[in-house]
Amino acid sequence: MHIKKTLMILLLCMASTSALAAGDYQAGKIKAYTCSGCHGIIGYNNVYPTYHVPRIGGQNQEYLAIALKAFRSGERTHSNMNLQAEALSDQDIDDITVYLAGQTSDAVNRSAANAAAGQSKSVTCHACHGPTGKSVMPIYPNLGGQQQNYLSKALHDFRDGSRQNPIMSGFAAALSDADIEDITAWYASQQGLTEIKDK
Repeated sequence: MHIKKTLMILLLCMASTSALAAGDYQAGKIKAYTCSGCHGIIGYNNVYPTYHVPRIGGQNQEYLAIALKAFRSGERTHSNMNLQAEALSDQDIDDITVYLAGQTSDAVNRSAANAAAGQSKSVTCHACHGPTGKSVMPIYPNLGGQQQNYLSKALHDFRDGSRQNPIMSGFAAALSDADIEDITAWYASQQGLTEIKDK
């Protein structure tokens, strides 16, 4: 059953096509200044509910553009992100996302409890997010190096329906709390994403 589901998701991934949007890195560097107020602070927490603000430096440009447009339209809800995104034009989004995607991390693997258990439990995630959190297509987010409690909140939200995505909701529905903690620990322990730092 899991093999069939994984193959189905892999086929969906391969069938998806999206061209990279044009963007101006230097313009994006200026326009992303306000993003640094949250996403550029190491260990910064969302106030309520409390979880680490996600690392977006080095994230896939296409995924970031999809996320910002969803916040802009209200499809995704987060009071601060909705306010930030509503004033952005498509060109602003292209510029900001090309800048953010150009961020790099020289950090070594971050340690996280339960990472070893999460490695084997993450096999279903590999079809889209890759075995170490480097996504197989740019429309899907990289997970390597992401804040563990941010990933955990996202999976809980997909599982309880407060965040909607037909693929993720289906996968998350089958996960126990322990599975979520183990899988997120694995991806958090990998190299990848970083806070915004190229200022």
